Amino acid sequence: MPLKGIKVLEFAGLAPAPFCGKILADFGAKVTVIDRVNDNILNCMNRGKSILAINLKVPEGQQLVRKLAGNHDVLIEPFRPGVMEKLNLGPEVLCKDNPRLIYARLTGFGQHGRLAARAGHDINYAAVSGVLSMLGRKNEKPQPPINILADFAGGGLMCSLGICLALLERHRSGRGQVVDSAMIDGAAYVSSWLFMARNNVKWMFQGERGTNTLDGGSYFYDVYETKDGKYMSVAPIEPQFFDAFKDKLGLPELSQKVVSDDEKIAAKDILTKRFLEKTQAEWSAIFEDIDACVYPVIEWESVLDHDHLKSRHTFEKLDDGCLAPCPAPRLSRTPGQLSTRPSTSLEAIEEALDMIRDLKLSNVEMQKLVTDKVLILPTEAKL
Repeated sequence: MPLKGIKVLEFAGLAPAPFCGKILADFGAKVTVIDRVNDNILNCMNRGKSILAINLKVPEGQQLVRKLAGNHDVLIEPFRPGVMEKLNLGPEVLCKDNPRLIYARLTGFGQHGRLAARAGHDINYAAVSGVLSMLGRKNEKPQPPINILADFAGGGLMCSLGICLALLERHRSGRGQVVDSAMIDGAAYVSSWLFMARNNVKWMFQGERGTNTLDGGSYFYDVYETKDGKYMSVAPIEPQFFDAFKDKLGLPELSQKVVSDDEKIAAKDILTKRFLEKTQAEWSAIFEDIDACVYPVIEWESVLDHDHLKSRHTFEKLDDGCLAPCPAPRLSRTPGQLSTRPSTSLEAIEEALDMIRDLKLSNVEMQKLVTDKVLILPTEAKL
């Protein structure tokens, strides 16, 4: 796998940082989570990783992490600016110890700026970035896409990209660097097209939120309910696709050149009534071999049954019954592999302990760390 041999320290957090570590682990990196407990049941993305429970409030715990960082390639920390410095584990210390270290700081508002020290969540970062103002229906409040935009796309995913770019640059220079990955920046960056297309793609952006082609303002880019209470996604934007679309619907009078609100409402009403005439399966069959950009909305519980997703092995069912998307994108020679090993497995525990053993501490030193509860081991672990 492409990141085989890369060693990562991930400080425990919620959502974006664990996802960032998961991406690296799925593509071959050895990821060790530094946590306060051995098994954080709230973190569903610890599979494939190992966990070391270390008390960071005491100098001995801080020194232990400092030694670990000395032989790792990447460190991911999800705390507000200044927290790692208070723990004596800031980049000015760890990057001096290990000049090759990639020190990734994943925060909401970034390492500097008026809001840097403030708390927030996905919806807040999306709001301040300007992106949330574009999402939602006309005459309705802005609607965030759950917490995918800032936490996962702008946060964990963009941070993993920054880490990989820094690793690539290190291959040339031999030097590590600090990655300032702010979710507010990432949310804005993944939305580049929404900002940059407004002056050049006028037909796509005609006005306020909810009145444009892709945000609910077009009747031929929407979701429609079917006879059995399911849904079809409709997106025949290009003329050739629209012609095929209205032909299969038996509605030759449909036109993309609707301008007034009354015309848009009337066209949407026509489609609403037509799609309610058949079930999702019936509509899927009608559009099966036609490029009209009409596809069923697959319920998340049914993704394993969809033939296309099944053929690409897009999802895998884990031993606890959870559905897990497989690593993307697909690399032809060194593809990623979904990390499924529980972080509580004996193999994962032993791997974590090997990290400590690699520090060449004496038996007395290691036992003292455990006795003083600087290093908290699972009951089944043995030094």
